[in-house]
Amino acid sequence: MPRDNDLDGTPPGVFGAKLRYYRERAGLSQTDVAVRVNVSHDVISKIETGERPPAKDFPERLDAVPELDTRGSLARLWKNLRTGLRHRTIPEWFQPWADIEARATTLRSYEPLLIPGLLQTEDYARAILAACPGGRHDDLDDRVGGRISRQAILARANPPQLWSVVDEGVLHRCIGGPKVMHDQLAHLTDLAENPQTTIQVIPASAGAHAGLLGAFNIADQDGSPRMVYLENAGEAQIADSRAIVARAMLRFDALRSEALPRAASRDLILKVAEERWT
Repeated sequence: MPRDNDLDGTPPGVFGAKLRYYRERAGLSQTDVAVRVNVSHDVISKIETGERPPAKDFPERLDAVPELDTRGSLARLWKNLRTGLRHRTIPEWFQPWADIEARATTLRSYEPLLIPGLLQTEDYARAILAACPGGRHDDLDDRVGGRISRQAILARANPPQLWSVVDEGVLHRCIGGPKVMHDQLAHLTDLAENPQTTIQVIPASAGAHAGLLGAFNIADQDGSPRMVYLENAGEAQIADSRAIVARAMLRFDALRSEALPRAASRDLILKVAEERWT
């Protein structure tokens, strides 16, 4: 029986979850992928469950499968994971939340400015991280790899229920150029097909709303208190205070009430992608 490797964050487990995401997105079976890279079905199965790491040059062979459309991301991800960079490339102040995120059964997020990190494409994440003041460009690939590796929780066998609300302005802010934006919004519409992932957009017509004060995240964990992550210009605040959690939940419910329904949100995302970013 496949074990739930994605929870332990091991390099093979993270890589396998990402391969499974690309394969399922392409509508391919494990056998389909195995035929295209000239290996047995068992090899793909064991890599996806993290039971074995990919052999040398195998990530590049997977990247070369046209239907997977990875754009070289598997090779870059494996390079970062193999050298043990996952934790070192996530800022120390953010690591506690990354650990909470990995254990969460339900995640709620609101973002007024950017696509949330768990939903970002590699190119979008690269453009964001490259713009950080004081950031070093010699470790940019490593920092991008650290961010993208967090997304393995969405591809695991028992992913958290993710509920993400964004302001419509996020869809129109040019990050990395038109192609990066088009691909990012197309990625959102793909993710929105997953029943475990709900993405809703607050339309510009809503005007002033409860989310203009800033981004925040809420995590539910089995057997642990509900946690809240609040962003600011410096680092971040993680809280489990009942009062703070209650206020965050009330605000999130208010934002959901302003947002378009799930299907209408997906339609708006697709419309912006095709009309503004092509």
